[in-house]
Amino acid sequence: MNGAKRLQAVLFDMDGTLVDTEGVWLDVVESAAARRGRTLGAERRTAVTGRSVEDTAELLHAHLESPAAELAAELGADFAARLAVAVAPRPGALRLLAALRAQRVPTALVSASPRAVVAQVASTLDGHRFDALFGAEDTARTKPEPDPYLAAAVALGAEPARCVAVEDSPTGVASAVAAGCRVLAVPSTEPLVDFAGTEGVTLADSLTEVDPELLNSLVG
Repeated sequence: MNGAKRLQAVLFDMDGTLVDTEGVWLDVVESAAARRGRTLGAERRTAVTGRSVEDTAELLHAHLESPAAELAAELGADFAARLAVAVAPRPGALRLLAALRAQRVPTALVSASPRAVVAQVASTLDGHRFDALFGAEDTARTKPEPDPYLAAAVALGAEPARCVAVEDSPTGVASAVAAGCRVLAVPSTEPLVDFAGTEGVTLADSLTEVDPELLNSLVG
């Protein structure tokens, strides 16, 4: 890779980016709402996409008339149970991970899901070994705050501006931008058109379009 030294690390979101779980998460939340005779609506669906279990519970407990702690425990248990059955990688994800490993580009998995779920899913990605794993409880604040991506860059000894964060949700893109990373935004369940033209953010339709050379070109 020409100029490979420019790209110091690639920081991947998990749900909806590397694995097809964002829809599973939304179904978990909608099921919790339905059990209480409620619906989410488009605005709340967008708000909980890419959020941690705890943040989602805080956002919805009044609407669902349930204590936040009780709701968080329910959501977390249901999500983990569903992921234990099957996790499907997003198109192009395994090929991209293999190409980065072949070129010795450090990678981290940076998620708002619980760390146990992150480790569970990471073990399914065709044996890819991430250099660092971060779940919701590994930083004082999680997405959309910059803390997870800043912590991942530190863990890999990289400068945020020379890392590319790969994200699928508005919450995650906001986190990576706030951390000072370059961002490759690949939508899954929520459109990312609002980020078109945002400095440091590049949109792609699918990871099948992405290779290490493209990621390297995003880091000036």
